[in-house]
Amino acid sequence: MSDTTPAPAAGAERTRWNPESYLEFGDQRSRPLTDLLRRVPLSRAESVVDLGCGPGNDVPVIQQIWPEAIVHGVDSSQDMIDAARAAGAPGSDYEHSDVRDWLRARQENGWTHEEPRLIVSNALFQWVDGHLDWLPDVADLVPEGGVFAFQVPGNFNAPSHTLLRETAAQPAYARHITEKLRDTVIGAQEYLSVLSRPGWSVDAWETTYLHVLPGEDAVFRWISSTGARPVLNALPEPEKSAFVEEYKAALREAYPTEAYGTVLPFRRIFVVATRLAER
Repeated sequence: MSDTTPAPAAGAERTRWNPESYLEFGDQRSRPLTDLLRRVPLSRAESVVDLGCGPGNDVPVIQQIWPEAIVHGVDSSQDMIDAARAAGAPGSDYEHSDVRDWLRARQENGWTHEEPRLIVSNALFQWVDGHLDWLPDVADLVPEGGVFAFQVPGNFNAPSHTLLRETAAQPAYARHITEKLRDTVIGAQEYLSVLSRPGWSVDAWETTYLHVLPGEDAVFRWISSTGARPVLNALPEPEKSAFVEEYKAALREAYPTEAYGTVLPFRRIFVVATRLAER
């Protein structure tokens, strides 16, 4: 076992996820996964692990490319796992586990299903502090010819997040918030450096999407189901309502609405690591 293998997670998720809110912009959230998978050099992938599977909306995207794939989803949110199981996508099963616990279990006990040719993750690792240290351990779980592919947001210095941190730092709100707000961006080159080892080929790149969002307070609706969860879940009333109105006003100024919608620039970082066959 690697010296960098993370210790078991402390327990359940710190803040709850809302699958319905998350899926409001499902097409835009799935697009980076589609772009990531198109760069995966596999003609077949009978078994796929989806780390941070959410409500199961990745399964159709994966199976569109590899129709034969059985997708094994893993997520730390019981709400997301329940939603994925309720959706009941054919060729899928789900496990409620923190990714660190899952990794340790695989290292110690091996696979409970067919060994995956592909381990994929769509916007998970940014939530896990210190993940750069043990990503090679995740990659090492795939066999020769297998692939570890993931994407993470790279927009924590964007107005959506800087305004979140600035507003939440006000004393009236900060005293209720215990979870750290995301503020660190790990660049594509850092991931490239960590995963580029003998016997591996790594492709890493960055893309900024221009999501055009419909409706009022669209950027708030987008981030309220992801990056703003630690704040919104922590605040009691009336502080929560006051925070929401203040944060919404700041977002409207930072992201003005045009006739065609509200543009949310969103930078994302992609990595595809392929384990080469020994000669």
